[in-house]
Amino acid sequence: MMMADMDRKLRDFLGAKTAKTFAEVLGIETVGELLRHYPRRYLKKGELTPFDELEVGDQATVNGRVKKVTARALDTKLEIKPEDAHKFRKRRTITKVVVTDGRNDLEAAFFNQPWLLTKLTPGTSALFWGEVTMFRTTMQLKNPGTEVLDEEDLTDAEIERRARPFRPLYPATAKLPTATIERSVKIVLDSLDDRVDDPVPDLILRAEKLLGLRDALQLVHLPDTEKDIEAAQQRFRFEEALVMQTILAQRRAVTDALNAVPRPRVQGGLLDDFDKRLPFELTEGQTEVGEEVFADLARPHPMHRLLQGEVGSGKTVVALRAMLSVVDNGGQAALLAPTEVLAVQHHKTLTKMLGELAEQGMLGGAEHATKIGLLTGSLNAAARRTAMLDAASGAAGIVVGTHALLEDKVQFADLGLVVVDEQHRFGVEQRAALSAKSGENTPHVLVMTATPIPRTVAMTVFGDLAVSTLTQLPAGRSPIQSSVVPAKERPDWLQRAWVRVREEVGKGHQVYVVCPRIGDDVKNAKDEEGELLETDEGGKKQVRPPISVMQVSEALGEILHDLRVEVLHGRLPADEKDAVMSRFAAGDVDVLIATTVIEVGVDVPNASTMVIMDADRFGISQLHQLRGRVGRGQVPGLCLLVTDLWAGSSSYGRLEAVASTTDGFELSRIDLETRREGDVLGVAQSGRRSSLKLLSVLRDEDVILAARHVANSIVSADAELAEYPALRAVVREALESETTEYLEKT
Repeated sequence: MMMADMDRKLRDFLGAKTAKTFAEVLGIETVGELLRHYPRRYLKKGELTPFDELEVGDQATVNGRVKKVTARALDTKLEIKPEDAHKFRKRRTITKVVVTDGRNDLEAAFFNQPWLLTKLTPGTSALFWGEVTMFRTTMQLKNPGTEVLDEEDLTDAEIERRARPFRPLYPATAKLPTATIERSVKIVLDSLDDRVDDPVPDLILRAEKLLGLRDALQLVHLPDTEKDIEAAQQRFRFEEALVMQTILAQRRAVTDALNAVPRPRVQGGLLDDFDKRLPFELTEGQTEVGEEVFADLARPHPMHRLLQGEVGSGKTVVALRAMLSVVDNGGQAALLAPTEVLAVQHHKTLTKMLGELAEQGMLGGAEHATKIGLLTGSLNAAARRTAMLDAASGAAGIVVGTHALLEDKVQFADLGLVVVDEQHRFGVEQRAALSAKSGENTPHVLVMTATPIPRTVAMTVFGDLAVSTLTQLPAGRSPIQSSVVPAKERPDWLQRAWVRVREEVGKGHQVYVVCPRIGDDVKNAKDEEGELLETDEGGKKQVRPPISVMQVSEALGEILHDLRVEVLHGRLPADEKDAVMSRFAAGDVDVLIATTVIEVGVDVPNASTMVIMDADRFGISQLHQLRGRVGRGQVPGLCLLVTDLWAGSSSYGRLEAVASTTDGFELSRIDLETRREGDVLGVAQSGRRSSLKLLSVLRDEDVILAARHVANSIVSADAELAEYPALRAVVREALESETTEYLEKT
């Protein structure tokens, strides 16, 4: 038989028909793609044993023929006929099978598998496995499993292979079952060259005590022991981490090679004036991170730094100080916000924080004052023209805006720093569009996020950025108490929640009520698991849609009739949204019923309470973000998580987790542990292949750290990977796949 290498087409070994099925169903076309379609788990059997050598207590597998098969319902004791087996698939049943090798018999009992009546008919040849036990004089298999062998003429070697102690089970479909994949893998493995190009260099394999590629492929698909499985999987985890970290190391190398104008801290400038006017002392964390940022800004290469911190940890102050340092050097800074509401909020916040330092050219403006521009899509023509002129002329040292800043006609005199708020809402392409506005020199980039990111995720998803973390909250931030309100189980608790709202307003405080959607515009709503519920009559009905702002506004009309209640959502005209938020910030609104437009950036210190309706419809991180809107002043915060779920469900458990802690990093880990790995990385699970199959960014911190160290060493010596062609090829493949689209979109 011809020898295979990893790039050969499957049709050369499996035939055109089978190869076509692999391509259409799994997108697998080459030997390498098939061999890297790893088993999702392994079926542990016992050693293939003759009947007369079985011993009680053994975990064994036998090859025999079905002598007799019967089934009955456990509730009625009635015997089930083969033609009626499908009627009992949701009933409690027992199917008893007598297996023989022609001389000895063995019994196996299968619970709740009535379909075996039609599969294990008398005379059928099959493998059976389980723990050997004895009942009276009859030998039995405890917790048995089975596989029919009669679908084709099998050789002794094929039967032996199927009876291996560990049977691989693959990600499969009805058109391409795991048995077909297993056979195909065996054919390809048998023809695979003993020497295949290994993307992990020999020196690294020895240093990390890892299997070579050929051995690892053999053991991951055809293991004899659990140690075989672990050794093979460990090798492939490291390889996946190495490929990812090499991509990120190359990106860091590219960034470090770019030119940027150094913007060192200037003594006696705008930044010093701002620091003197601060009404509070910077936290230790703000000071330390500030020094990291200033050191980056002083380099002749662009800063690429991620600033993460809890809601209210003072990221805006750190970013503003960085922007002022750039302005002191004659440059400009742009602050890119994901929404217009947030852009307007940032503009107001920065203007308020700077005071007279933001009044350049105005009566009463300070000596070192600058101007803060605002550029959003909803500005009228005159305001837009002024904002663009201020940016292009350099009159505005700081320009705040939304995607409108990315338009080609928006120009800057000397863009030195781009600050991106809420990193996950902007992509590399959008950051690059702003960077291109700075001419020959690349601007420094500071990315902010209030979503805490576990260390391993930061190293994997944001590995091309240096990471700074703010963990301290500034003095004056009040604690937030959170409680779950099970509205269906305890309707009196929900009534008490509205009483509490009135009490808080009576004390002079303000309240947010947050809803998942705006109005009655959602059709075909499903439950939190995406399923339609069954009625008692056995028919189907739909669970109610997520509650809306309009529904809650109407329902609270009577309960809060004497309070000043207003509504805020994303479909309101920009000027109306701004007016509502301004009235709430000024204390002219008692209760604001809103969607998640208030999730980030809205700062109203007098807001003490938040009621989140249908809280189970939000993710853990989003709930944590939302409740960060209260407790921002001297008044303790209260967050009530209202749900119709009953205690005990997984979604209810997530709400209890949020209520139990205000540690955003702990909640982030809980959140990520409940989601698929692909979701963590932002990879669309569309059926297309992903290079990350065995590596867990939450579990495999030691592997990621080791791979990061190796990747840095390799790239620092050979950025183009000229000495490592196999690694270069795998890196190129990963870059071309959907796997790394998350890198382009973060």
